[in-house]
Order: sequence, then C-alpha cells, then structure tokens
Amino acid sequence: MHRNPLIRSTPLRLAIVPSLVLMTCGGATASTATHRAGTTSNSCGSVPQLHTAQFAASPSVTNPFLPLVPGTQIILDGFVAGADGSHIAHRIESTVTDLTKVVDGVRGIAVLERDFQGTPLVLQESELFFQAQDATGEEWLLGEYPEEYTGGVLTGAPATWISGVGGDTAGIAMLANPQVGDPTYLQGHAPNVGFHDCAAVFQTGESNVCVPVGCFGNVLETDEFSPKDRPGGHQRKFYAPGVGNIEVTAVGGVDPETVSATRTGSLCASDFASFRRLALQQDARGDTQSPKVYATTPPLTQTLTAQTTGTCH
Repeated sequence: MHRNPLIRSTPLRLAIVPSLVLMTCGGATASTATHRAGTTSNSCGSVPQLHTAQFAASPSVTNPFLPLVPGTQIILDGFVAGADGSHIAHRIESTVTDLTKVVDGVRGIAVLERDFQGTPLVLQESELFFQAQDATGEEWLLGEYPEEYTGGVLTGAPATWISGVGGDTAGIAMLANPQVGDPTYLQGHAPNVGFHDCAAVFQTGESNVCVPVGCFGNVLETDEFSPKDRPGGHQRKFYAPGVGNIEVTAVGGVDPETVSATRTGSLCASDFASFRRLALQQDARGDTQSPKVYATTPPLTQTLTAQTTGTCH
C-alpha cells in the first residue's frame, strides 16, 4: 500500500479467517524458528507473467498463509516511529468483501483496507486492492486504488495502479509453497507511480509467535522491501497458516512501524453491509479520482457469498 511519509510503502496485504487456531502462550511476542533462516536481499526477481487461463471465473483464495474469506475483518494496532523518536498510534483495518472486479482479464476479490493514525485515530488512507489465486495455488496482486486523506478529507489517489494499464503489471502476493531459498519475487510493478515491491521467504516453521489475539505455530516470516526506496528499509511480516498476516515489524528504514493483530474474525451482517457500502462508494469515486487508470476497470460486482455472524453487538 502506498502510504503517507510516516508509513512505509509496502502493502500489508492482510487476510483473515472466521476462527483462529491458537496455541497457549503469553501476550508478548516470541518466536522460535524450526527451519533455517534466509538472508536479506536488496534485489528483486523478474516480472512474473499473468496467464489468465490459470484463474477461475469465480475467485477463491485459499492459500494457507494468505486466505481471503469474504465477510471477515482483521485489525492490526501498533505505532509508527516519528523522526523525533515518538510513537504515533497506527491502526490497519482490513475487510475482505464479497465484491469482485475484473483486472487484466482476471476476476479478483476486493479487499478494503483503511489506515488510521494519531490520537485520536484519523483516517489517512483508504485502499481497494484486488487479489486472485491461480491453479497452482499462487496468490496474485492485480492492482491498488489508494485514496489519500489529510485531516480526514480526501485529497486524491495519485498512487493508483492497475495491471494491464499504462505498463503496470501484476505481482505475487504469496507463493503457493513458500520455502527458504526460493527466489525473491516481485509483488507488483507500476513504474508510473514508483511501485516496485519485492518479498523473499526469510524463515519457515516458526513457533510461539504471539500477538494480542493469541499465539501461533508453523508461522512463515517474509522479508519485504522496495529496491527503489532504500531509505524505507525492510519489513518482516509473519503469516500464520489458515489465518494470514498477524504481525509486521521493521528492520531499519525511516519512520518504521510495528503492528500486530488485536482483533480478527467474521463481521455481523449489518456491519459487513456497511463496509461493503464503503467499498462500493470508493469504487464509484475512482472514475473521478483516477480517470486514466482506475476508470478503465469495470465496476465492482457482488459475486461472492460472505461468511458473517448473526447479532451485532
């Protein structure tokens, strides 16, 4: 995700499932790798080729490390470190919708991700991004429409990119079977907006990885970076099988952030309907905010079934 200067540019790509399989553990983060660790790199792989025939007409993203279940939401809370060393409150709220969009010949699931900062928390960015899984189990990022806000007021969406438009190309959000030693992979390439993010498998099989919602085993850790943004440093992201991204930490860089999962699961039907409405409203604004890129895509359509809970509290 393209963010304001206080936040790094690599997309969080959060994912959740309705229920979590937790281990018994304390509240502090602790991890023990049962497999060897990889090395940090500043180079990125070649641009992957998107083959539309490898994707189903109705998207289903079941990759164990980054599943997308419509109707679910995850919240990660933490802080961004300011230039003066202060900690600025930071929240990422990610909702998997039942809406889809065809991007570059592939129908992907729309995720609404909203970024809040400060005390009290104020909306900084609201992004729609689109992911799909191919026949091999590899998960692809097809494009992003990030609206930027100042003081809660929309100021534009200059970092929008869509695969197949203006030289933009899709990338890999998650490997089908990530292993230490796999080549570094490109998460997407959009030269007009400077998006060129990369990831590598850093560790596998980590145990006792604890965040506020619980503790997890067999966790995947990736190292993510942008070779065109060296001051941005690297991020380590932790993915629990059957759950998704549970923690993000920083390794170097300017204004690093640390966030971890504080809430996850299915939304109630009425709350989910509200987030769907927000996604549809943002999609409609895209024609005006990004007439040369986002407006080239068809509107979001409700083609999936959401897994929601009953009574709202």
